Amino acid sequence: MGEVDERVPRAGEIRSYATAFTAHVTGRNRLPIALTAPLVPLLFAALTGCSGDTGADSAQPAKPARSKAAAQKDGRSEHAAPARPRTAEEFLARAEEAMSGAKGWTFAVKGREGLTTRGQQSAATYTATVRRTTGKTWALHSTGTSYSKGVGKPEELYVADGTAYVKEGGAGADWKHGPLSEPEFANKVEDPVAALEAFRTYAANPASGDGISLVRSGAKVELRIRTASASLSSARERNVVKKAARELSPTLEKLRAAGVTASESQITVERAEESLVLDASTYRITSHTFRCSFGIPYGGQTIRYSQDVSEHNEGQLAGTVTLPPEVTAIRG
Repeated sequence: MGEVDERVPRAGEIRSYATAFTAHVTGRNRLPIALTAPLVPLLFAALTGCSGDTGADSAQPAKPARSKAAAQKDGRSEHAAPARPRTAEEFLARAEEAMSGAKGWTFAVKGREGLTTRGQQSAATYTATVRRTTGKTWALHSTGTSYSKGVGKPEELYVADGTAYVKEGGAGADWKHGPLSEPEFANKVEDPVAALEAFRTYAANPASGDGISLVRSGAKVELRIRTASASLSSARERNVVKKAARELSPTLEKLRAAGVTASESQITVERAEESLVLDASTYRITSHTFRCSFGIPYGGQTIRYSQDVSEHNEGQLAGTVTLPPEVTAIRG
């Protein structure tokens, strides 16, 4: 969320002395991390600031209707409840139906982002409330604050028609906007309802290593996907790793510009994990989490980037999402 310090030392200057300064981590582009310890100036000066119908109908001969008596004879009622879901795909279909049954939902978001090197760590946190409508023309509104060294920085975000509108810094700050196809904006959006689509993609691509595990525990059902440790180059085709790599991308670009030359084959995906928890009786989303960590070699040591974001369902949305005049003016 902060601006990059353009006064990046030259290589010779970096080797000659250690400089204490403030930098920001980019991951989700919203969790600023203040780093003031004399760690590796090259590293921290490089960082910049902290989600089918084919259309052909095939005609089938009509089957004769069964009589009520015949159904009862088989021990079934005409209005028998649908079978309980068993597979990940069936749970996701029920969850989508359950979530679309309300006009909108409210979620509480918490996030943490960190960098570690030479045994020293700096981290920041983020909290927000997300209001999200449902339907084909859904919209999202998020208000939150990132905290670094005890200082909070407000952030507000709207999403409508595939475009994100972001204001960082409170009253008087300018609105920025861009398509969700761009990582800079996609990384800022926390949308648990959209996680249903992500998990459908995972379920449809088990051969890529995206197999979903189902864990039933009391009144909850958890759908989980995780990867074993591997190089980024060998794991990149896994969809959950693609998401994690997108989160890392802005920071990695700055690191490379500042002199970190580690290739994707040298970078380790230490963790990439996503979890979707459903209510076992209503199939509504109760929580969604995403975690990832990467090990980036540099100068005989490892720069470690990590991220942990969770979203919890606070209930149905009261009201709707209305774009403010400033955003409406941008849309034209």
